[in-house]
Amino acid sequence: MDWQGFAERIGVMAHDLLEQPSVDATLGRITGSATELVAGCDAAGILVLSGTESASLAPTEPWVAELDQLQRKLSQGPCFDAARHSTGQRVFRIADFTEEEPRWPDFVPDARKRGLGSMMGFLLFTEDEDFGALNFYSRRPGAFTEDSERAGVILASHAAVALSAARTHAQMEQAVATRHQIGQAMGILMARHNILENEAFNRLRGYSQNHNVKLREVALLVCEQGALPKR
Repeated sequence: MDWQGFAERIGVMAHDLLEQPSVDATLGRITGSATELVAGCDAAGILVLSGTESASLAPTEPWVAELDQLQRKLSQGPCFDAARHSTGQRVFRIADFTEEEPRWPDFVPDARKRGLGSMMGFLLFTEDEDFGALNFYSRRPGAFTEDSERAGVILASHAAVALSAARTHAQMEQAVATRHQIGQAMGILMARHNILENEAFNRLRGYSQNHNVKLREVALLVCEQGALPKR
């Protein structure tokens, strides 16, 4: 493998990831990069687990989401295990779906019937938080080599950093939007009831606490209705 050329393409991709306008766009660029940069990769996707829930994000092919659903249904599979970071393993690979795999005895034969030949899963993580697994798929048995796995590890590490940055940016934008909305709601209450800023905020906060509704949702209701809801 031309590692110098790969490093140059990874550098371009890493910069491109940080330029994406949203979390969804970042995810799409990550999985798209997998098919471009990893030898043997026909499709890619991200599987995220949260408790008993799971989600397929940015699949490059519809059958990627179907395979995620299969793993979720069976509660087994390399991507499912990769996303369960508590196992301690960061990389999972099935080299050949025509052979038996004792770790995933139900998933492998079912996936083989669907035309899958080989696959790899890489945990997406940073020091602060885990996201799930970046997964590579091939229709051909034995498609992924040691070089493919090394490339996948590098791509997954860049992807995790970019995803963390995208989430942080999205959270900051949401915080700014929430603060602006709360300010608007306070202005409405101040004008309607002829009260000071501090009292307007206390009324919003009091309603939030008494009715177990998030403050930003209370603010949205005030902005839409022109007053605190009567409950």
